[in-house]
Amino acid sequence: MSTAQQFKTAIIISIVVGTLLTLINQAEAIFGDAELVWFKVILTYIVPFCVSIYSSSAARMATK
Repeated sequence: MSTAQQFKTAIIISIVVGTLLTLINQAEAIFGDAELVWFKVILTYIVPFCVSIYSSSAARMATK
């Protein structure tokens, strides 16, 4: 898998997982009266991106 493909996959995973986790963790803010915590929302998207990049890089290095 090329580096460009790794980033594309990581972005897709980040969007899907980040959106699901944001809906779960910030539901009161999105659908109710609570305040949305943007720092947590941003981290919710960054973490799956980093995990995906790390895991695909580790797998790539293990096959070389």
